[in-house]
Amino acid sequence: MTTAREIMTPNAECVNSDQTIADAAEKMQRLDVGSLPICGEDNRLKGMITDRDIVVKVIAQGRDPKSCLAGELGGREVVTIGADDDAQEILRTMGEGKVRRLPVIDGHTLVGMVALADVAKALPETSVGDLMAALTTD
Repeated sequence: MTTAREIMTPNAECVNSDQTIADAAEKMQRLDVGSLPICGEDNRLKGMITDRDIVVKVIAQGRDPKSCLAGELGGREVVTIGADDDAQEILRTMGEGKVRRLPVIDGHTLVGMVALADVAKALPETSVGDLMAALTTD
């Protein structure tokens, strides 16, 4: 069975929790991604930040992206997947968590990201269709 390690995008980059939202946005642009894991000084996953978070929680509220820290947006629990978890676990976790991107961890170390696009490329259409239905319903 296909594992997260086999379909993930390896070498995911983090934004540090003490970096600014402006730094996070610049990194997203450079990497051409819509989200980044937030890591603390201990290199452990502290949260996720999305381009939508930046717009809704910073820009729309009149906060300064150059003084607001990434760690301020990453306090909620992060849905993750283990590197050796199988495709069914990926589908279940994404569906139940209603997330389109999963940080892949090996122990406590971030080793990659599984995005909906990765799942769509690697798994049968019926599985992806079921996942899309789960992501788009309340």
